[in-house]
Amino acid sequence: MKKINLLLTFALVAIVCGCAPKENKIAITAHRGFWNCEAAGYSENSIASLAQAQENGFWGSECDVHIAADDKLLVNHDDNILGISIHNNAIDTFQTVTYKNGEHPSDIDAYLDQAAKSPIMLVYELKPHEDPERENLLVDKTIEALKAHDMYDPERVMFITFSLNMAKRVAELCPEFTNQFLEGAERDLGPQEIHDMGINGIDYHFSKFQAHPEWVEQAHKLGMSVNVWTVDDEQIMRDMIDLGVDCITTNEPLLAREVLGKRELKK
Repeated sequence: MKKINLLLTFALVAIVCGCAPKENKIAITAHRGFWNCEAAGYSENSIASLAQAQENGFWGSECDVHIAADDKLLVNHDDNILGISIHNNAIDTFQTVTYKNGEHPSDIDAYLDQAAKSPIMLVYELKPHEDPERENLLVDKTIEALKAHDMYDPERVMFITFSLNMAKRVAELCPEFTNQFLEGAERDLGPQEIHDMGINGIDYHFSKFQAHPEWVEQAHKLGMSVNVWTVDDEQIMRDMIDLGVDCITTNEPLLAREVLGKRELKK
């Protein structure tokens, strides 16, 4: 996409909804909140980027949730902030850090305070930790925060994670959520294996579905949702849509909308 589309793309933070395969619709998720947001003066997963999505009338935002050393939950794309490790430092340390747009890193309550200002969809990527107990605490505190902000809603929240442990815990604690995705590029777990773990969806890099196109139909027969990432090439985008995936994660959401044409987006 040409640079001239930068600000338009930055405004399209995400178009996401409950990815039920029976609806035969497609959802577009803008990767990491929105494409190239730092060049637009914002930081990925920031309150300011979320506010921009709301002001422009778009559906939602993807955010990465970490657990810091003091057990607080931090919303931030990377595992560090300006080189400071999230796992090894208390969140208070980050309050002295300033993003390029002048704001400080956000904890989950501040982020949800902003999210509550409009009916926005949240895609939570729960970041793995080397300690399974810390991962469990991250899941528990995320659910607690959603309930406290009256946002514990399967129609408004999707959980994705690379951690098998956290995917299982979400499935155990939130069985009514159909948007539970287990991510993976190196894994070779098919839909049946993931379904047998109690997980309701799969989220793989497009190359995995190129290698296993039959997985999409298999997943749908099991009542699972299928997300594919990160699809920025127009032809691959068309191929994935033709396969029948439910959600496409992309750095080029405007291109995805053009490719979809008159096809109905999830609402």
